[in-house]
Amino acid sequence: MSTRFLTCLCFFATPLLADPPDIVGAEIVGSRVSVTLAHPDTGWDHYADGWRIEAEDGTIIGTRKLLHPHVEEQPFTRSLTVGDVPNGPLYIRAKCSVDGWSETRVLLPR
Repeated sequence: MSTRFLTCLCFFATPLLADPPDIVGAEIVGSRVSVTLAHPDTGWDHYADGWRIEAEDGTIIGTRKLLHPHVEEQPFTRSLTVGDVPNGPLYIRAKCSVDGWSETRVLLPR
């Protein structure tokens, strides 16, 4: 095989990773948490599909699933009501349908 062919083959076999969803805003009022995300959604094949609230130790407090792409609505805000909001710092972590949960989490201002 030619080197040129192998280079092309490797390029197409490499998964394309996009940026994780960007948490551009978050607030908590009582037990209601609202999060604003920005993500280059392309449609059903790749979109921001959730976010969650975590305690400092990583315990998941609540998860908001996003059931469809937001191609024409960027950034967008969705809310979640949490039954029992624990004391202490809380964080938001976002997810996309291709790359999964982001390594980055953002402090939820209180």
